[in-house]
Amino acid sequence: MTTRRNFIKSVAIGTAAVSMGGALPSFSAKSYKNIVGANDRIRMAAIGVNARGTALASGFAREKGCEVSHVCDVDSRAITKCVKAVKGVAGNTPKGERDIRKLLESKDFDAVIIATPEHWHAPGALMAMKAGKHVYLEKPTAHNPAENEILMQAIPKYKSITQTGMQRRSWPNVIKGIQEVQNGAIGEVYFGKAWYTNNRPSIGTGKIESVPEWLDWDLWQGPAPRVGAYKDNYLHYNWHWFYDWGTGESGNNGVHFLDILRWGMGLSFPTEVSSTGGRYWYKDDWQFPDTQVVNFDFGGGKMISWEGRSCNGRNIEDSSVGAAFYGEKGTLVIAGGNEYKIYDLKNKLIKHEKSEIAFKEGDTLNPSQQLDSFHFSNFLDGIRKSTPLAADINVGAISTTLALLGNIAQRTNSVLNTNPTNGHIIKNKEASKLWSRKYAKGWEMKL
Repeated sequence: MTTRRNFIKSVAIGTAAVSMGGALPSFSAKSYKNIVGANDRIRMAAIGVNARGTALASGFAREKGCEVSHVCDVDSRAITKCVKAVKGVAGNTPKGERDIRKLLESKDFDAVIIATPEHWHAPGALMAMKAGKHVYLEKPTAHNPAENEILMQAIPKYKSITQTGMQRRSWPNVIKGIQEVQNGAIGEVYFGKAWYTNNRPSIGTGKIESVPEWLDWDLWQGPAPRVGAYKDNYLHYNWHWFYDWGTGESGNNGVHFLDILRWGMGLSFPTEVSSTGGRYWYKDDWQFPDTQVVNFDFGGGKMISWEGRSCNGRNIEDSSVGAAFYGEKGTLVIAGGNEYKIYDLKNKLIKHEKSEIAFKEGDTLNPSQQLDSFHFSNFLDGIRKSTPLAADINVGAISTTLALLGNIAQRTNSVLNTNPTNGHIIKNKEASKLWSRKYAKGWEMKL
């Protein structure tokens, strides 16, 4: 029996062949997207849509040949908001569902967007793969390193096309900047620095209150151990700063720029990880550091660092976010946007590759709407034509694991020796306990 998804792929293969010398020699991937019929569209479900998920759903809804047909969230208000946003962009009204398990029973869509809280990222992605769906997974890819390993093993088993939210891997001038690094524009690179700075307010001390009527609190916790009473400073954004649900600033924002450094310097897992920092600015319920410096040694004269300052927004290299490559002949800086700068050893700017497409610095929900379209299109073409993904699960999982190792080093106050082939922690029982996590009964991740 020919399924709709196989039909989509067969159509894509046929049209690709035509574009390579058939009756329509000018037929391209772009023009293909413009003629995909309503019955041949890639249909997507957006899961976790209170904030970033709505931005992603709206972005995919703008892509030709893609329909956001379903919306899922444990917050009924978020469903309403996202449905309205998608309808405003594309004209269709997605179906709403509060329970991801019921959603994934549907055969009416081909792929999912996962932009839930971070403790749901890997479990949700694995559930979607098991249901036969392709996955667009927001960063970080996992709440702990063990989940990343499971996701990497799941891809060949379930044959899912899975793109991760390292969207800068698809931005044209960032790609050019990385090519400059790899082609020796600044000589041999020995050190890379990534950073994120902001002026986040205190989250205060939570007060116990009744669970809001719009929220399925038990399902929101999902795979995480139950914390008991609901408090007024948990949702929606503040979960980032609690160990049970978030990954701190390093997982929230650091992964993007650690990924850029890994990419440019050709690095995988480190041999040593150390971290210093703390919660210095406020006395509140925030559990992760608000100020943190993580150092990664890769051996062979290669190291990188990440600096996060959640409560002091002073820029580095003239930007609140970014990555810098320091080489024998100069420095190449990739800030938050689709551009890069090259300096010589005397700090003279010798090249500035600019972009006409703006990056909205400080926008935590949708800072790069137009640029992200490159990444969305790459994912959709991966489904249609098996186009190589710019940021497949291995890209996202390894970069995420670096950020998570930094958190483990911080929480255990130890220097981690790690296996450069898989990132595993060597001879440190306390730190190794944080490689995985405890799950609520029945929610364990199993291939």
